[in-house]
Amino acid sequence: MFDFQWYNSLNQPYFLPPAWLFGPVWAVLYFLIFLSLFLFLRHGEIKSKIFPLALFVLQIVLNFLWTPLFFGYKQIGFALVICFMLWILIPIIAIGFFKHSKLSAILLVPYFLWVSFALYLNFEFWRLNS
Repeated sequence: MFDFQWYNSLNQPYFLPPAWLFGPVWAVLYFLIFLSLFLFLRHGEIKSKIFPLALFVLQIVLNFLWTPLFFGYKQIGFALVICFMLWILIPIIAIGFFKHSKLSAILLVPYFLWVSFALYLNFEFWRLNS
């Protein structure tokens, strides 16, 4: 499904990290993301958690859509829109989580920073290859 030959043929940003780095980074980030969710769910009443939880589910769906959109369907521009939506959603979710658990919000900071970098990379792929 993923056409890495196509990916390797793209004009690539000069600051693109080595491919081996992405797996370990995402493993750590997913651990932090779901630890954040766990801590959030442990504190406070469920009624006040519905909106942040719905946003969390939305951002996870968007996160999982990015890879097949970019690598599978070769939709760099659409993947860029998804990445931008994540960049907007993560701080909103962190604010919602902060009201219940400060640590759960803080654990989302590395995710936000990585998505910020990913947004810039995605933009550069789009700019260099459109």
